[in-house]
Amino acid sequence: MKRFLIAASVAAVTITSFNTTALAEVGISVNIGQPNFYGQLDPSGYPQPQLIYRHPKAIGRVPINQPPVYMRVPPGHAKNWRKHCKKYNACDERVLFVRDNWYNREYAPRYQEQHGEHGNNNNGGHGRNR
Repeated sequence: MKRFLIAASVAAVTITSFNTTALAEVGISVNIGQPNFYGQLDPSGYPQPQLIYRHPKAIGRVPINQPPVYMRVPPGHAKNWRKHCKKYNACDERVLFVRDNWYNREYAPRYQEQHGEHGNNNNGGHGRNR
């Protein structure tokens, strides 16, 4: 009986772990122009971006003549960029962070107007939009 209880406990833990892992692997795609998009933006043809910081942030050695990239990130990511830059594949970039209100009022509505409501980005909301 003792062996049965141990085997049943192990099976229950294994099934629970499998279900949790399976749920964690379900992906949700968020595209440029949607409210919850975070990642690189191309502000060409849009009103001047409002920035969180006046100067680009760079992690590591980045050539000064390399143009900066524009990013929208969740609150706290810009402040702790060293910790988060890998999620966006942008540690070797000079990064300018755009303000949420600029993205939501200026960028997203025009982007949706030009590209449709779902955009054309398939990177899951992180990294470069190429």
